[in-house]
Order: sequence, then structure tokens, then C-alpha cells
Amino acid sequence: MTSAIADQPPTEPSVADYDRAHLKLYLRLLDADAERAPWEDVSRLLLDIDPTRDRERARLRYETHLARARWMSEQGYLDLLRGSLS
Repeated sequence: MTSAIADQPPTEPSVADYDRAHLKLYLRLLDADAERAPWEDVSRLLLDIDPTRDRERARLRYETHLARARWMSEQGYLDLLRGSLS
């Protein structure tokens, strides 16, 4: 079962349970960004929100999750490594 996607991911400076549950999503978001996929398509396909129905909410969900995915790839992964080593 896939965890529900919140409008905004956590913002705390440590990895949250939400992050752990959405690691695959974060990787897919980073891949889509690297491929320069249109945010509307990403929102619809990966974030389970239709930008034609709720554009503002979809854009916020996209931007905040992509930012969290970037944070995970730059800093958050260290928390995961520390946790797997203990």
C-alpha cells in the first residue's frame, strides 16, 4: 500500500517517517526534473493531483516535494545512512 501524498512534505531538518515512506517518489521526482518533464505531468502522474482542477495546490505540492527530494539527496540521506549503520 502506498502512503498518501500530503500537500506539503515535512520541513524539519531530519528525515521523517513521511520521507522514508516516499523515498521512491522523491527519486522519481528528481528523475523527472532532470528530464525537464512538465510540472503539470509530474503532478498528475506522480503526485496524484490534477493541475487542471486545482492548479495552485498542484503547483505547491510539486514544488515542495521536489525541494524535499533535493534536500534528501543533498543532506537527508546522511540520516538514513547513520540509521542503517547503528
